[in-house]
Amino acid sequence: MVSKERAGAGSAAEPTDQLALRRANLSRTLRHIRTNGPRSRAAIASATGLHKATVSSLVDELLARRLVREIGVEHSGSAGRPGRGIALSPDVGAIGIEINVDYLAVHGSDLTGRTVIEKRVSFDAKRRDVERCLDDLTVAAQRSLAELTRRGVTPVGLTVAVPGLVDVARGVVVLAPNLGWRDVPVATRLAHGLAPDLWIGVDNDANLAALAEYTWGVAAGTDDLVYLTGEVGVGGGVIVNGRLLRGADGFSGEVGHLPVEPGGDRCGCGRVGCWETKVGLAELVRRATPDAAYGLEQGPIPDPEERVAEVVRRLAAGDRGVAEAVAEVGKWLGHGGAILVNLFNPRVIVLGGYFAELADHLIPSAQANLARLAVASTAARCHFVASHLGFTAAARGGAGVVVERMIEDPTAVALTAPPPLAGVR
Repeated sequence: MVSKERAGAGSAAEPTDQLALRRANLSRTLRHIRTNGPRSRAAIASATGLHKATVSSLVDELLARRLVREIGVEHSGSAGRPGRGIALSPDVGAIGIEINVDYLAVHGSDLTGRTVIEKRVSFDAKRRDVERCLDDLTVAAQRSLAELTRRGVTPVGLTVAVPGLVDVARGVVVLAPNLGWRDVPVATRLAHGLAPDLWIGVDNDANLAALAEYTWGVAAGTDDLVYLTGEVGVGGGVIVNGRLLRGADGFSGEVGHLPVEPGGDRCGCGRVGCWETKVGLAELVRRATPDAAYGLEQGPIPDPEERVAEVVRRLAAGDRGVAEAVAEVGKWLGHGGAILVNLFNPRVIVLGGYFAELADHLIPSAQANLARLAVASTAARCHFVASHLGFTAAARGGAGVVVERMIEDPTAVALTAPPPLAGVR
């Protein structure tokens, strides 16, 4: 005898299956438009293999969620009535915010990829306790979301980039040595000060920057690359075969803590001889401009670009000590780069942050040392390149994560009109 629960299982599962199928087809349609540009309903149906009636229903729902818009008239060149083009909508968007030792960076964009907001302000995390940092982060998020809204873009999500180990699923920063954070529930804390329907994510800064580079950067589309942050700390985002490498617990990419010099200087993580003690911005500033080293500021902390500009000025003036300090960083950059080449065999190592600002001075010695130390026979095919995304790369990647979430599950974006009455497929 079959129980009522068992008898009803099929009918209960069927709507769930249909909803899952519709969600998948909405994503398929939206992704096709993002990849191929504006298309008529008929062209979408032809390319995706979906029925015309199904595509029409899917497009109606995407319109109701403000994820697409109708534009002009598309002339396909074939017989029949031309259809209106369906394009991604600029009406919805996302925010990415990076909090680092000495700055806050914000990037806001809409679904089309258009940059709506991009800015960076000095921020002294070392002089603030965790609660004050989170208060300031919440205020920055509120202002950025409000600014995006004022510019006609409705934000559906926000991602925070943090230089440290992040439990992405829970939105918790497990450890951020240079910020002095441990087990900080960033997502939960932000949720108290932001709109209840806003999606909030937290991720490692280097991972987000690597995704930004892979999507929009100088090495966009390169399936095997490593991105180096080039900040006070040094993080690495690793793309392998077109996918971000996270590791078993999501903590991969902490390349700044590769041990490269036994008995070397103590790192912010508590260990000695870490790679970032040789190539981090704090080390370069200490060696090149000791009068402006981190921790000596009496007033507002300088923006990292200001620090780099001073190094460049002294280089141009022929300061021998500064030249030697930069050369030392370049040598150690190649040393660590060789380790990464031996581990991951990337095609390119993208230099972000201050590394990009000093690329002309760093890359020659870094490339030479990489070629000398890398074991793999293909090492000569891996090369350093300078990012052009600047210090906002991680924030840009954060906004991109929210956009990808919209593409993956369009139903996560609220309807602004009743759903279409057509079939659910």
